[in-house]
Amino acid sequence: MMTINKNIGKIFKIWQEANPEPKSDLLYTNTYTLLVAVALSAQSTDKGVNKATEKLFKEIKTPKDMLRLGEERLKNHIKTIGLYNTKAKNVIKAAQILVDNFNGQIPDNRKDLESLPGVGRKTANVVLNIAFGKATLAVDTHIFRVANRIGFTQAKNPLQTEQQLHPIIPQEYIHQAHHWLILHGRYICKARNPLCLECNVAKFCPSRGAF
Repeated sequence: MMTINKNIGKIFKIWQEANPEPKSDLLYTNTYTLLVAVALSAQSTDKGVNKATEKLFKEIKTPKDMLRLGEERLKNHIKTIGLYNTKAKNVIKAAQILVDNFNGQIPDNRKDLESLPGVGRKTANVVLNIAFGKATLAVDTHIFRVANRIGFTQAKNPLQTEQQLHPIIPQEYIHQAHHWLILHGRYICKARNPLCLECNVAKFCPSRGAF
């Protein structure tokens, strides 16, 4: 039976005090470019995506802009990103669906977002959270790792992590929770050689010093 870390509220309070307004590392200009950036970030670093989209997002603002750009020119912009051929194909297909079925607007619900090529649950959760202010948790490898290490969850995959984590996060922290978790995993609680001595919540972590 899972034992929940009873200090979850204290931990999020510390993160909030240290970083009151956490932001995604991905750069974007509007809801559509956010969707594109998050979709492109799958199995890629935010830094790498930002470098590839810097010029792209000066040219592209809407799905119609993306369709005018076309798949081949999009590939030239994002060819430094992993799986760029597949991602370019999906971005163009998604742009066409947004124009045809959603009047060029980004849907504000998970079902419609996940109907777009290249948009899975994590991407949908990021867009719903950042663009529409919904209390979603976009579980990536960082959140999966941190939540298990710190004793918030005992999960075998991202979906289990989300299902176990969402109900136990205090409501005052839920909207920005995934940002704090991601940033903590990216910069402190790293996969290899976590920086336990620099961790501001180490005293509450059952895994501290175990690596």
